[in-house]
Amino acid sequence: MNKPLICLLASPDTTASVLYGLYDVLGNVGPDYVEMLGGIATDSMLEVKIVARTPEPFICLSGIPVQPQASLDDIERADVVVVCDMYTPIDQSPLGKYTPEVQWLKRMHARDALLCSVCSGATLLAETGLLNGYEVSSHWAYRNLFQEYFPQVKWAPEPILNLSGENRRMVTSAGVTSWQDLAIYLVERFCGLSNATNTARVYLLARHDDGQLPYSSMSCSTRHNDAVVRDCQDWIEGNYKCSNPVSEMIDRSGLNSRTFARRFRSATGYQPIEYVQGLRIEAAKQMLESDATSVEVISSSVGYDDPASFRRIFKRKVGLTPARYRKKFSHSTIQSR
Repeated sequence: MNKPLICLLASPDTTASVLYGLYDVLGNVGPDYVEMLGGIATDSMLEVKIVARTPEPFICLSGIPVQPQASLDDIERADVVVVCDMYTPIDQSPLGKYTPEVQWLKRMHARDALLCSVCSGATLLAETGLLNGYEVSSHWAYRNLFQEYFPQVKWAPEPILNLSGENRRMVTSAGVTSWQDLAIYLVERFCGLSNATNTARVYLLARHDDGQLPYSSMSCSTRHNDAVVRDCQDWIEGNYKCSNPVSEMIDRSGLNSRTFARRFRSATGYQPIEYVQGLRIEAAKQMLESDATSVEVISSSVGYDDPASFRRIFKRKVGLTPARYRKKFSHSTIQSR
C-alpha cells in the first residue's frame, strides 16, 4: 500500500524551523514512538519530500542550506502540498513573485491534492484564486496585505487553522509556529487520532487553543499618501483616552463624518472607532503585561469609564479576558515558567 505523499514546498524565503520541523515530525510518524512509548517497530507512515522550483540547493531565509528532493516538474501528483512560509514584506505586493509555484499549486489541486500553508505561505494559495470567497488564516501582521491584494479572500483574524476552499481542500495556518498545529492535523487526518496523539506526546506539541488573537497587535502604519488621515493618526496616538476621540478627529480633519470614515479606512484598513479601540487595547495589554494594576484602573486609564464595557471589548479584540491575558503574558508569569 502506497504511503500518502506530502510535499513541502520551499524557497529561499522559507525559514528552517518551519521546513525542517515539518519534515522531521511528518517524516517520523511511527518509528519515533517505539523507543519512548513502546510497541512494534514500523516504517514511517508518510512519505515526505522537500520540493522547490528547481532541484538546485539553496540557502533558506535562516541561513541554513536546503537540498530539494524534487523540483516542481518532478511531482505530478501528491496527496498533500504544504506551502511553507514564504516571507514577503507586509507593505509590499506579493504578486508575481512565485508564478511557477502558483501554477504548480493549481495543477496539484486539480489532481486532488490537499493544499496547505503556513504563515505567509497563504499568499501563494490566495494568488491561485482557489481561496476566492473563502476564509484564510495567516500571520496577524498580514491583515492589511490580504485586504489590499486579495480582496476576494475573507481574512480570518482568529483561527490558527482554517479549513476552507471547495470541499475544504485548503488548510491555511497562522504564524510560523502554527506548523505544529498543522502537523498534528495532518497526522490525524491521514494516520488517525492515536498516531496524532502519540506524535504530540513524543514531540511535546500543543495546539494553540486560544487562537491567534491573543498574540496579535494592531498595525498603525502611516505609510500612505493621505496627509489628513496621517495627521489624525499622529494626534490620536496621544489622545485616545479622550471621551469622543472619533468626533475630535473628524473636527480636526475638516471633513464630514462619512468622507472621513471612508478616507480613514482606505488609508489605514480600519474604521476610525476600530482604530481607537485598537490603540486603547494595545495600551491596556502593555499594562497587564508589566504590572499588577487593577483592571478597573487600567480601564479608566485607557479611556473606558465602564470596566464591564472595557472587558467586553478586550475579550472581543484579544480573544481572552483581561485576567486570562495577564496570566498568560505577564512578565512575572513568563519569568517563573
